[in-house]
Amino acid sequence: MVKGRTLTYILLVLSTIFWGVSFIMTKELFLSEEHMTVTILITIRLAIATLVMLPALALTRRLQRIQRQDLKWFLLLALCEPFIYHLCETNGVKLVSGSLASVIIATIPLFVPFGMWLVYRQRISLPLIVGVVLSLAGVGVLLIGGEGLSGSFAGLAYLSGAVVIAVVYTMLLVKIVKRYNPLVITTWQNVIGLIYFLPLMLTFDSAELHLLSWSPKMLLLLLVLGLFCSTLAYAGYNYGVRNLGASEACIFNNAIPVFSLIAALVIGQESFNWIHLIGMIVVISGVIIAQGKTTKQR
Repeated sequence: MVKGRTLTYILLVLSTIFWGVSFIMTKELFLSEEHMTVTILITIRLAIATLVMLPALALTRRLQRIQRQDLKWFLLLALCEPFIYHLCETNGVKLVSGSLASVIIATIPLFVPFGMWLVYRQRISLPLIVGVVLSLAGVGVLLIGGEGLSGSFAGLAYLSGAVVIAVVYTMLLVKIVKRYNPLVITTWQNVIGLIYFLPLMLTFDSAELHLLSWSPKMLLLLLVLGLFCSTLAYAGYNYGVRNLGASEACIFNNAIPVFSLIAALVIGQESFNWIHLIGMIVVISGVIIAQGKTTKQR
C-alpha cells in the first residue's frame, strides 16, 4: 500500500515538473518560430503523442477498447482536454510570460473542490474560500506589477477559460478513471483530440507549415511537449486521480509555477522580478491555506 501511494506521489510530482516546463517550452517556440501558430503547435504535439503511444499500447496488448457506454465521456473528455483547454492555454501563453501563465493555471486546484461540491456534493471548507480570495489577489499583483496590462488581460481571459475547462475535465475524469488504465485514457483523449484539431489546422494554418524552420531545436521542443507533457504528465495525473481522488491529486499542481520560473530563469527567457516573486508567494500561500482543514475535519 505504501509503495503504491509512493509511486502515485512520484508520478504526480513528475507530471507537475513536465507541465511546469511546458509553459516555457511553448513560449520558446513562439519566440523562436515566427510562423508557429497555436493550432499547428497543438496538432503536432498530439500527433507525436499518438504516433508513439497508440502503437506501443497495441504491441504490448494494453490498449483497452472504449466501451460503448463510455464513448460519450471520452468524447467530452477530449473536447475539454486537449481541445478547448489547449486552445485557451496556448493562446494565453502566447500573450503573457510562461511563468505568469503557470501561476494562473496553478489556481486550478482551488476550484476543483467547488466542482466536486456542485457535482458530487462534497463539502467546501472555510480555508478553501480564504485561499481562493488570497490567490486571486496574488494574480492581481502579478498582472499589475510585472506584465504589460494590454496583453495581460487578453491572456488572462484565455487562461481563466483554461482553468474552468480543467475543472470540468476533472469532473468528467472521475466517471471513467476507475474502469480504464490512466495511460489508456491519456492515449485515447490524445487520439480524439487530434481528430478535433487536424481539420482546424488544415483549414486555417496549412500555409504556415511550409514557413516553419523545422530546426533541431523546434523538433526537440515539439517532441518533449508531445511525449512528456501531453502523454506522461496526463497519465501521471490520471493515475493520481484514480488512486488519491481529484482534490488531493490536484494539490500537486500548486508547484507548477515554481518549475516554470526556474526553467525560465535558467534559459534566460525571463529576468528576476521582485513583484512577480511577491505575487507568486501570495498565490501559492493562498493555495496552501486552501488545503487546510478545520479542527472538526481533522
